[in-house]
Amino acid sequence: MSGKTLITLAIAAALAGAASVASAQQQGGAPSTYGAVQPCSLAGINPADHPDVFGNPEVARVQYGFVRGPDGNWQVIPNCESSVKR
Repeated sequence: MSGKTLITLAIAAALAGAASVASAQQQGGAPSTYGAVQPCSLAGINPADHPDVFGNPEVARVQYGFVRGPDGNWQVIPNCESSVKR
């Protein structure tokens, strides 16, 4: 392939990706880059990927049942199901 062909393909791929993100945003959703955070479960969740939840300790505790432990790691509070506001 020539250099012009590769550049054309790269531009087409970038435009297709931008179009899918714009479509997801128009439909009211964010692009599904990361999994959804479920209340009372930290399974498969990286707090760094969810600053809307873990950036506010009050939101993490009240809406999801997560608190920071003495070691700085997030953990699920005891009796989580009964204490989370839905």
